[in-house]
Amino acid sequence: MIALSLAEIADLVSGQPHDIPDSEVTVTGPVVIDSRQVRPGSLFAAYAGERVDGHDYARRATDAGAVAVLATRPVGVPAIVVPDVTEALGALARSVVARLGADVVALTGSAGKTSTKDLIAQLLERKAPTVYPAGNLNNEIGLPLTALRAAEDTRHLVLEMGARYVGDIRYLTGLVPPRIGLVLNVGTAHVGEFGSREKIAEAKGELVESLPADGVAVLNADDGLVREMASRTKARVLYFGESETADVRATEVRLTEDGRPAFTLHTPSGCSDVTMRLYGEHHVSNALAAAAVAHELGLSVDEIAVALSEAGTLSRWRMEVTERPDGVTVVNDAYNANPESMRAALRALAAMGKGRRTWAVLGHMAELGDTSLVEHDAVGRLAVRLNVSKLVAVGGREASWLQLGAYNEGSWGEESVHVSDTQAAIDLLRGELRPGDVVLVKASRSVGLESVAQALLDPATEGEVAGA
Repeated sequence: MIALSLAEIADLVSGQPHDIPDSEVTVTGPVVIDSRQVRPGSLFAAYAGERVDGHDYARRATDAGAVAVLATRPVGVPAIVVPDVTEALGALARSVVARLGADVVALTGSAGKTSTKDLIAQLLERKAPTVYPAGNLNNEIGLPLTALRAAEDTRHLVLEMGARYVGDIRYLTGLVPPRIGLVLNVGTAHVGEFGSREKIAEAKGELVESLPADGVAVLNADDGLVREMASRTKARVLYFGESETADVRATEVRLTEDGRPAFTLHTPSGCSDVTMRLYGEHHVSNALAAAAVAHELGLSVDEIAVALSEAGTLSRWRMEVTERPDGVTVVNDAYNANPESMRAALRALAAMGKGRRTWAVLGHMAELGDTSLVEHDAVGRLAVRLNVSKLVAVGGREASWLQLGAYNEGSWGEESVHVSDTQAAIDLLRGELRPGDVVLVKASRSVGLESVAQALLDPATEGEVAGA
């Protein structure tokens, strides 16, 4: 964060200083909401959650080096008291970013936001200091925290914007107005809340509506609902995709023998070949989106191609591929799931596992509303169509729908099984995995399927698979 005195911060957030002996003391460290993350010079924002009240940790934060606490009441240590900590954090972020003059890039979409954000960050870092979210800090708390990590030398600020309701993205763009707005896709994630893909498109399109006339809307030419957003912005439009009409596009798309995407990248400044380190053809669209942003910010096509070919995974549990000493490959994609990302992950598994036994360990996809049964059934059927060797559906009713879809598609019991919980899945896999197998683990975050992947990779389990 740029250095600000407590007096300046109090003024920016319309707060009242309490127990501050010297208001000219400067905040030089990060703004944090977890007292364990405090470093000397930090500002600690105290949130009152359902289970933990940050105000109770105020003294621990200042003892660890926090200059002051942003709070809703006096806490007995230096504090700036405000009516609402979330609103104050947003006001502080808005003021800090306005002083920087950095290029602000915001992206949204139903699937691929975090992976694309990671790609954009790795491209832009080659040009100038870049700040981007750790993980998926994409709401009214996470976005300001990311923006407040920007320092005086930050030239690119990349922000991920999520939405559960119409109006959410409009609120986020009001906190930190972007100049470049990227919309990846409109899928069925959170359709339970929104009711339809059209309503999701309405929410996602709030990003391009926020752009200034000298801004750029980067839109997916391969998604009809995203293309239609061009009419909702006064900014210049730059299209990406595999469509021949896209400004930044891919041709000769293919997968390597181990399932990594390769293609020829075309931009308005030329073309160059890309072979990615990431797994799965779905990353082609993510890469094109990142390439479009990088092109707009001045990277050459060759610089973009090299950066895309060298980029890795920055965020945990998103197609993390690890090979055990016995040759079992574990693909941990357990951070989250929706129908689009499930299909992409299954196709990646099929490509990676050619000539090998493949396992899809899947749990339920949350927040699908009335479409839940149909969508889970379809994923189970797709696993059979892709010749996945065995589907392991983990959990309750929705997981049983995955297995039922596989059964109705032609899996008569040998190729699919429904287990009650993660421990049952772990026990099954430890008993039946063989050297050389490929295991995909994926579900919505609430299922906690990352524990299955972690158990399979625990050194203590080595040698416990059949035939090892």
